[in-house]
Amino acid sequence: MSDKRQRARVQGSWAQQKPRAKPQTAVPAQSEQRALWAGGLQRKSPEEKGFEFQRPAQLLREIPPERLIDSSGDYEISSEPSGVSRLCLIHNFLSTEEADWMFSKLLHELPWSQKTNYRLGEAYEEPRLTCWFGDLPYTYSHSTMNANTQWPSELLSLRSLLHQRFSLDLNSVLCNLYRSGHDSIGWHSDDEASLGEHPTIASISLGDTRVFSLRKKPAPEEHGDFTYCPHIKVPLSHGTLLIMEGATQDDWQHQVAKEYHDRGPRINLTFRTIHQEPEGLRAAAKTRNLTHNLS
Repeated sequence: MSDKRQRARVQGSWAQQKPRAKPQTAVPAQSEQRALWAGGLQRKSPEEKGFEFQRPAQLLREIPPERLIDSSGDYEISSEPSGVSRLCLIHNFLSTEEADWMFSKLLHELPWSQKTNYRLGEAYEEPRLTCWFGDLPYTYSHSTMNANTQWPSELLSLRSLLHQRFSLDLNSVLCNLYRSGHDSIGWHSDDEASLGEHPTIASISLGDTRVFSLRKKPAPEEHGDFTYCPHIKVPLSHGTLLIMEGATQDDWQHQVAKEYHDRGPRINLTFRTIHQEPEGLRAAAKTRNLTHNLS
C-alpha cells in the first residue's frame, strides 16, 4: 500500500462525523398567531408541517352602513311580501320666501299644545307641541286628538297644492312643533287602523334642519333586534317635502332624535288620510284607551 493511501486511511479513522442539523420548527408570524387565538388557523400534528385554514363555525355578521338620502328624487328602500316601500324627497318644494312666510304664520297662530300619551299604563308629556286638523279624530299612543274642521287657510292651500301636484286626497294634518334640539319623536310607524292599508304620509318641513331617521323592522327570528337592520337618515331642511308611501309604515319605523347642540324651532306638517272606523272597532278602541288610562 502506498504511503499516500495509508495516510488517507489513518486520517479517515480519526475524523469525526459532523452532527446532523435538527429540523427547525417554523414559528408563525404575528398575524398567524393572532388567528390561532381566534380559531381561524389550526396547527397540524407534529408530524406535519405548515398550517391550514379552518372555516369558523359561525361567521361574524356585518352591521350594514347607514344610508344617507339627501338629494331630491324617488327612492325604493325595500321590497318585501308586504309590498314596496318608497320615499319621494323634494328639496325647495316651497321657495325660501314662501317657506319663511308660512313658518312665521304657523308658528305664531296655530293652537299649539303639549299632548299627554300613555306607555305601559304610565302617562308622559310628548317632547314637542302639536295640533290637529281633520274631519275625524285621530288616535295614536292610546290618546285621541278630537276632530277639528277649522282649517287655517295656509294649511288648506298646502293640501290643495299636494292634490294638484301628486293627486293625493288628504283630509287631515298633524302639525308638530320642535322648539329646540331637545324636542323629539321616538321610533314609531304611522300604522294605526284609521289610516288604512299602505297609507301615504306627506311631510312638509319648515324652520331649522333636523335629521329624519328610518330603520327597517327586523324579521321575526331577530326577536326585535334592530342591530343588523338597514338604517337611513334624511336631513329635512326648510321648505322640503318628504312623501312616504307603499309599505313604508308596515316595514319601517322612523324618528326625529334629540340633538345636543343648538337647533332653532322646526315645524313639521304631516298630511294624511283618516278613514271612518266601523262602530265595533271604534268601541273597542275606546275600551282599550280606558283600560290604559286606568292601568
